[in-house]
Amino acid sequence: MMQWFHRMASPAWFYRFSGKLIPFLILTFTPLLIIGLYGGLVTAPSDYQQGDAFRIIYVHVPAAWMSLFIYIVMAVYAVITLIWRIKLAEILLISSAPVGVGFTILALATGSLWGKPMWGTWWSWDARLTSELLLLFLYLGVIGLYRAIEEKRTASRFVSILVLVGTVNIPIIHYSVEWWNTLHQGSTITLTEKPSMHIDMLIPLLMMAIAFKVFYGISLLIQARAELVEREFNSRWVRELVEENSDG
Repeated sequence: MMQWFHRMASPAWFYRFSGKLIPFLILTFTPLLIIGLYGGLVTAPSDYQQGDAFRIIYVHVPAAWMSLFIYIVMAVYAVITLIWRIKLAEILLISSAPVGVGFTILALATGSLWGKPMWGTWWSWDARLTSELLLLFLYLGVIGLYRAIEEKRTASRFVSILVLVGTVNIPIIHYSVEWWNTLHQGSTITLTEKPSMHIDMLIPLLMMAIAFKVFYGISLLIQARAELVEREFNSRWVRELVEENSDG
C-alpha cells in the first residue's frame, strides 16, 4: 500500500495511470447517469405535496452534496500540501476548484428553479442559500488567488491556507436548517436514521449522487493532467511523452 502511495506522488506515474483510469470512469459514469435520470424523471412516483416539481432534486441535491464534498477533499489536499509539500496534492487541490464551482453553480441554479414554485421566490437570503453562495465565492477566490501568484508552489501554499480558513463555512451550510429558521426542509437522508424517502425515489437519487462523484473523478483527472504537464513542461518525462506521441 505504501509503495502505491509513493508511486502516486510521482508525476510521470500519475499521468500514465490517470490516462488509463479515465476511460473506465467514463464507462462507469454514463450508465449511472442514464439510469439515475430515467429513474428520477420517469419511474419515480410523484411527490404527494409537490407533484412532479420535486424531480429537480435528482440534480439539485447531488450537486449540493458535491459542492460540499469537493471542498472537504480540497481541505485534505491543503493539509497534505502544507505539511508534506507534495506537488501532486497541490495540483489535485487547484484542479478540484473549477469542478467545485460548476457543482455549486448547478446547486444554486436548480435550487432557484425549485424555489420559485415551492416558495414563490427565485431567491431568499436565508442561511443555507447565503452560505452556499459564500461557498461559490470561496471556490472562485481559490482560483483567483492561485492565478494571481506566478510561482505556483508558493501559490499553492497560500491557496491551502485560504481553503482551510474557508472550511468553517461547511458546517454552517450543513447545519443551517437546524440552527436557523430557513425555507429549506430538514435532511431526508442521514447516516444515523432511516431515510424518509420512498425507496423508488431514493434509489435514483443515490444513483445520481454516485454518478456525480464519478464525474468529479473524471473532471479532476483531466484538469490535473493538464496542470501537471504545464508545471512539468521542461521535465524529462514530459519530453519523452511528447516524443512518444510524435512517434505514434
